[in-house]
Amino acid sequence: MKFNIALLAGDGIGPEVINEAVKLSDAIAKKFNHEITWTPALTGACAIDAVGVPYPDETHEICMAADAVLFGAIGHPKYDNDPSAPVRPEQGLLLMRKKLGLFANVRPTFTFPSLIDNSPLKRERIEGTDLVFLRELTGGIYFGEKGRRDGGETAFDNCVYTRAEVQRLAKKGFELAMTRSKKLCCVDKANVLETSRLWRETVQAMEKDYPEVTVSYEFVDAVAMRLVQWPNSYDVLITENLFGDILTDEASVISGSMGLMPSASVGEHTSLYEPIHGSYPQATGLNIANPLATVLSAAMMFEDAFGLKDEAEAIRAVVNKSLEQGIVTEDLAPKGTKAYKTSEVGDWLVANL
Repeated sequence: MKFNIALLAGDGIGPEVINEAVKLSDAIAKKFNHEITWTPALTGACAIDAVGVPYPDETHEICMAADAVLFGAIGHPKYDNDPSAPVRPEQGLLLMRKKLGLFANVRPTFTFPSLIDNSPLKRERIEGTDLVFLRELTGGIYFGEKGRRDGGETAFDNCVYTRAEVQRLAKKGFELAMTRSKKLCCVDKANVLETSRLWRETVQAMEKDYPEVTVSYEFVDAVAMRLVQWPNSYDVLITENLFGDILTDEASVISGSMGLMPSASVGEHTSLYEPIHGSYPQATGLNIANPLATVLSAAMMFEDAFGLKDEAEAIRAVVNKSLEQGIVTEDLAPKGTKAYKTSEVGDWLVANL
């Protein structure tokens, strides 16, 4: 099979971790007799520096023509530390999601047996955790009208959802639940927010179409508490943009490192695969960043975008082998043991595939 993949390395450690995912993906392609054409494109702070905008039209055209997008990370301190900056890298991410129709962010959280004691949570609380968040990506408060009034003394951000936006995200959640444990949790704040009441009534109306799925409804604050108490009680969770942004970062540390968790953003056009961590600018160029989340995002790409389960499983297997044998970067290396460089981990994965 032949694949055309848009390669958006982005900022900070993005190019470094993307490089290792590309190396392993090329090795997988060779092993399974596939052919990959990588098409690089600019996004984020590097795009602002080059052409003045964080998501150029040329990048969008490359993404639209691709079979999938592999994405690194965006962000730079010169924008993070300047709240008055008229153009920001994050604007490019929001625009990319909107223009590509990436309305569903798929964020799995699972544990690795060899790293379970790296988690800040007790072993007995997290063993067996295997959950997936579906976060709505193109609506809600991030895309609502925002501004200032009263001479700048009052600020507002409007949260708006349509029933259709909720339905398409919930449909993905129900379908995913049917392939797993047939449990779905709708996360909202329906005791306070009108948008949450729309979410709840919309999902309730869809239950009849999926009679085998057991649906629960929980307030976002309760879920935030239960995620650190009994995360293995959840299977598939669906929620709106802001709640999902916060809860998925909370869930990510269950595994012991944000550098381990992959994600996908799917929707109307091309699907995008990316690690959940940020650009980590302090580590840029030091060759110390953990590439495994990006590598596992590539595994998600092979399985979900291309339907290649054996290729995805081969990637996951060699990643698990690297963890078991301690071939890890400094964020995972126990005190007193060797920490491998980003590129060394990638080379080891390729050699041991």
